[in-house]
Amino acid sequence: MNTARKELRLTLLDGHMSVCRLAPTSEIPDWAVTGGFFSVTRTADELSVLCPNEAIPEDVRCERGWRALKLEGPFEFSEVGILASVTVPLAEAGVGIFAVSTFDTDYVLVKEEQLESAVAALRGLGHKVL
Repeated sequence: MNTARKELRLTLLDGHMSVCRLAPTSEIPDWAVTGGFFSVTRTADELSVLCPNEAIPEDVRCERGWRALKLEGPFEFSEVGILASVTVPLAEAGVGIFAVSTFDTDYVLVKEEQLESAVAALRGLGHKVL
């Protein structure tokens, strides 16, 4: 793999996150945009919300218990393989992910029960996980 940065620095964010699925025509609910870290994505098929566990009403379809690892950027769009340098070793370690990208960086979310394996796999390749 040819990445601009071989060793990355990742920060484990506080708290637990959930990924929710709403109907594609749903309004963006107020609870979806609370907290310091959230993401809302609409497609023709769904409205997907990533937000803190505690914000979500009980009747909403969601997958709870995710932990977020922030890749410490910023990264230029011309830098190739940044996200792959994290997702490939996680896949090889059998760790499922949910990824979110912003203009400056990427976030990789792993389930709480796989966090220890994820951190070990990343550190094993020389990445720093704080």
